[in-house]
Amino acid sequence: MSSRSAETWEQTPPLPEGHYVSGRVYNDEEIFSDEREHIFKKIWHFVCHESEVAETFDFRTTERADVPLIVTRGEDGRIRTFINVCSHRGARVVMEPGGNARTHTCFYHHWTYDTRGSCVSMPRSDGYDGTGVCKENMGLREVKTEVKWGFVFVNLDDESPPLDEYLDGALDIFDQVLPKAELEVFHYHRAEIDANWKAYQETIVDLYHEFMHVILRDTQMPAASMDDREMRTYANGHVTIAGLKADYDKYEGWTDRNGASCFPGLDPDDARFAPLFPAQTFITRGTVMRVDTVQPITAHKCLIESRGLGLKGESEEDRMMRIDHHNEYWGPFGRNVTEDAFAAEGCEFSFGKGAALRGIIARDEGGKGQCDSGLRGFWTEWSRRMGRPFSHPTND
Repeated sequence: MSSRSAETWEQTPPLPEGHYVSGRVYNDEEIFSDEREHIFKKIWHFVCHESEVAETFDFRTTERADVPLIVTRGEDGRIRTFINVCSHRGARVVMEPGGNARTHTCFYHHWTYDTRGSCVSMPRSDGYDGTGVCKENMGLREVKTEVKWGFVFVNLDDESPPLDEYLDGALDIFDQVLPKAELEVFHYHRAEIDANWKAYQETIVDLYHEFMHVILRDTQMPAASMDDREMRTYANGHVTIAGLKADYDKYEGWTDRNGASCFPGLDPDDARFAPLFPAQTFITRGTVMRVDTVQPITAHKCLIESRGLGLKGESEEDRMMRIDHHNEYWGPFGRNVTEDAFAAEGCEFSFGKGAALRGIIARDEGGKGQCDSGLRGFWTEWSRRMGRPFSHPTND
């Protein structure tokens, strides 16, 4: 076979329509705007772990779908989420990334809110007499919030189904771990990368790209169970990957994990993944857990947030072991995360400029090995929510 001409390069591949992705999904500004409205403002988002708001009046600020949020624990112990916007003139109420405060006061006109979202102070409120503006009806906008196994999820759509209905059992691959273990976050980092959010999230679901990772070539691909691991797709575009036993001791310089203090129900060589649509991933590797979220910034830039979790109350020795195991794989200085970012930015270089016209997702290994069924499940859900076929998402 020879190289391809302009004519053959532009031809639609001889594949079923659901087995390739148009490059327009990564660079079209209208598509990017529609994703925010039809996907990110409609789905359940993981925002933090309860250990990050462990004490009464603890809070964290974040954003989802360009909406600023405050997550806080009230005096009643309940975790609530509010849009971080003052009811008066729309200023941001809380500036800090986190902390502990009984109330939050807007810097602009000093309207003050408590952890239930009620407006508790309005300076010179008599100036509003007769207008209907009063503390009783000027509270913050509350956002639907649910906590599952310590993980805090929010949904900007008041009409959304419950969290468990949305998850469809995708997190049940951790049901030996999460209901039995009290976890806490020991690591957090965030990084902006120059890539469309989907290009990064695809690196989690695309198992064929294991060839890129130095660590995985040594620890996963030679493993006897690699061809037997199972990729399962769920309603709402979620995917799970389980059944792999990694040979961690095959990577030169790593300590032997046999006998290490594992999470309940896991062996040291376990590897389980649950990428949730559209852009959040839960991973356990025997001794440690990682949770990632990917947030779109522009059509060509996204924010990745990563958390590492260990067992609450464990010994200093076990915690240091868990940190070592986390950082060996992930980081921010572990190899896997930076290599995935490199891959996503490499795709952005070509898709963002329109040089690459499409990507192929046609591998079929019966949901095992390095099958593309997870990618096809992701894109099928994307099309359902967007009302556009991912192989031909625009009219041109």
